[in-house]
Amino acid sequence: METIRLRLDVSYDGADFSGWAAQPARRTVAGVLTEALGRLVGAETPLGLTVAGRTDAGVHATGQVCHVDLPLDSWAGLEGSLLRRLAALMPPDARVRAITPVPASFDARFSATFRRYEYRVSDTPWGPEPLRRHDTLGWVRPLDLDRLNAAAAGLVGEHDYAAYCKRKEHATTVRAITRLEWRRDPDGVCVATVQADAFCQSMVRSLVGAMLTVGDGRREPSWPARLLRLRERSSEVTVAPAHGLTLVAVGYPEEAEYAARADATRRLRA
Repeated sequence: METIRLRLDVSYDGADFSGWAAQPARRTVAGVLTEALGRLVGAETPLGLTVAGRTDAGVHATGQVCHVDLPLDSWAGLEGSLLRRLAALMPPDARVRAITPVPASFDARFSATFRRYEYRVSDTPWGPEPLRRHDTLGWVRPLDLDRLNAAAAGLVGEHDYAAYCKRKEHATTVRAITRLEWRRDPDGVCVATVQADAFCQSMVRSLVGAMLTVGDGRREPSWPARLLRLRERSSEVTVAPAHGLTLVAVGYPEEAEYAARADATRRLRA
């Protein structure tokens, strides 16, 4: 069966999802997307759904990317209407925002050059604004932006982040963080931007949890970087709640470099 590969740009409110990955008897983003596509191309059609980053339960996305392989005859009948039809079939807390034909060498997971997340924290005495309660953490202690950024600076670069990761057997915990910084938006919310080639499970939320204890004065700015000496998860690090975290962007190289990037990533992860 001849197929065409499609890149899907996806957004979702993670509050009522048990994460991205399909799970029996649980509502997941992959589950509702697969169901919607199945109603259009047949539930038994293999889609090869592959995602850039498997977000955990409660984590949101405005810039998630995945790919599927649709039969060419199905695509011929849906090309002009697939986006609109998915909008009618998907639940209101998950949207496919763009559908783009891509070469078969494109791999949403392995061709990616970076993932970028943001974590929102309100340190006002009254907590997050009600309309932002699903994507903003309330922090009861005032946060100092200079201390947050001092802590962040020590975590940038290629390191073994074992202290901040939930280790998986035969998987590396070495990652390359290329951007880690905090800003305070006009509404007063502190926002951490974290960008890396890839992340271990719970890594971003663990980094945020460590930096918040620096920002509120309970730890020194050098403490998060000192944990990089460890080769196992640190019990001193509290994982920040999932709902403050949003995947905002996934980067890819030029089209001609998709396959080479995917091969390099597979070798690195092995």
